[in-house]
Amino acid sequence: MARQGGRVVRISVKIDGARYEDDVEPRLLLVHYLREQAGRTGTPIGCDTSNCGACTVLLNGRSVKSCSVLAVQADGAEITTIQGLSNGSRELHPLQRAFHEAHALQCGYCTPGMIMAAVDLLSDNPHPTEEEVRDGLEGNLCRCTGYQNIVRAVLAAASGSSTAEASA
Repeated sequence: MARQGGRVVRISVKIDGARYEDDVEPRLLLVHYLREQAGRTGTPIGCDTSNCGACTVLLNGRSVKSCSVLAVQADGAEITTIQGLSNGSRELHPLQRAFHEAHALQCGYCTPGMIMAAVDLLSDNPHPTEEEVRDGLEGNLCRCTGYQNIVRAVLAAASGSSTAEASA
C-alpha cells in the first residue's frame, strides 16, 4: 500500500477502550498518531525528543513517552491517554482530583504526562515515599510548579486522602 508516494502499514490499537484500525507511515510517532488520527489531543506534543515527558501515555499498562514510540510499534497494544483515565465517567480519576486539589499544575502543559507517569508509579508501588515519588517522576519535566505540589498530589492519591490531610 502506498500513500503520497510512501509505504504505509495497517495497525490496530485499542485507545481509551475504543478500537482503531488505521494505515500509518512506518516513521509516524505514536504521539502524532494519537493526536492527528485518533483525535486524542489531551496528549500534548512537548519536545519530540523524549526529554520532557509531557506526552506520556500508558502502553499495555506501562508509561511510555509517546514521542519515543512509533505508531507501528504499538500495533496490537492497548493505550490509555489522559482522556481515557476515568474510563468515560464524568468523575475525575483520583490522581486528576489530587492534582486539582493540591494545585499541582500551573500552565498544565506537563500535567497529562505527570499524571500518566504517576498512574504507572502507583500501580507498581501503591504506597511510595516522597523520595520514591520524586524518583518515579524524574523523567517528566515541569517548568512552573517546583514539583512540591505534584509530589503532594501523588502522595495524597496514594493514601486516598485529600491533599489537606496528606500535608498535615
